[in-house]
Amino acid sequence: MTHYPENQSRSALIPVLHMAQSDFGGWLSVPVMDYVASVLNLLPIQVYEVASFYSMFNLKPVGNYMIEVCRTSSCWLCGAEDIMAHLENKLGIKVGQTTADGMFTLKAVECLGSCGTAPMMQVGADYYENLTIEKVDFIMEELKKENKYSRYC
Repeated sequence: MTHYPENQSRSALIPVLHMAQSDFGGWLSVPVMDYVASVLNLLPIQVYEVASFYSMFNLKPVGNYMIEVCRTSSCWLCGAEDIMAHLENKLGIKVGQTTADGMFTLKAVECLGSCGTAPMMQVGADYYENLTIEKVDFIMEELKKENKYSRYC
């Protein structure tokens, strides 16, 4: 809170939500959002509005690896739809779902700012660009080998 103006706790909401999501299993439950509201002296609705608006916040449990495939113009034109269909088939889930083993969650997101290297996906903090089906298969195998806690968190 020392990084924000006094009596302006709402300014810290997004960074605090990131911390809460990381500390509470990679997602924001209603009790966690209520806790954030109480810490920042905000109304719970003010926290819910922000958490539900941004795709970087998860409002339900997610897998150890959050696979976010960009679906906007450049990526779509360069094959993101095929990448998404391949991932759904490979993982046996649809967009918005998590694999039964809790390892992967698949999410379609708006522009991730890598239009010149489309199609692309983000897994945790890592960007994977110029994707092909073969590259996606390689990335997925590497993540399965790694099998550690979520990079998103």
